[in-house]
Amino acid sequence: MPESRDPSGNPTRRGLLRALGLGMVTAGLTHAPTLAETSDDVLTEARVLRDPEIPAAGNAQGDITIVEYLDYNCSYCRKLAPGLAQVVRDDGKVRLIFKDWPILGPVSVYASRLALASRYQDKFVVAHEALINTSSRLTEPRVRALMADAKIDVDRALKDMIANAGAIDAILKRNNDQAAAFGFNGTPSFIIGKFRVPGVLTTAQFVQAIADARKAVAAKTR
Repeated sequence: MPESRDPSGNPTRRGLLRALGLGMVTAGLTHAPTLAETSDDVLTEARVLRDPEIPAAGNAQGDITIVEYLDYNCSYCRKLAPGLAQVVRDDGKVRLIFKDWPILGPVSVYASRLALASRYQDKFVVAHEALINTSSRLTEPRVRALMADAKIDVDRALKDMIANAGAIDAILKRNNDQAAAFGFNGTPSFIIGKFRVPGVLTTAQFVQAIADARKAVAAKTR
């Protein structure tokens, strides 16, 4: 089970979710209908799949995008991180977007803010990997130490976190609004292609979900 919370999505967004037909993915990975373009400023393809403020990992020109909503103190996020990274490397055509959704307390928020601040020195993905691949629970000093070990200029990141607080908090709010609108109950949760995939997947399930997303794209273009 993913780390849990009760997202406070409003009725309008729940109605939008129903209109888009975004159902839960079953254990057998029977995918829901696709995410469509919408005039809503939360669940557009541009906002969900291609937020310009969040650097991409994997293949930036990939034909399928995986979006992960995560918390750096989420044990499930950490457990699946190596397998997901391997799937993306092996596939070679997957664009991977990490969306910080810090729901497990103030340290999680601090870690997300500092990771996002590191993008001002082009080190966001490096910061993400440093924080998600640790085995110990994070504290603020531990966050800084892990980033320093990854050759990130932590003093600069701290200054950038303060100087760009408005932009960073806006990213976190967008991520939270999207997660709530999708009806996600905890981390990790995913969008794979245009399908909603709540919860933890095995490596084999990631491979199957990517294949199914590609089939959906191919079917749409026929």
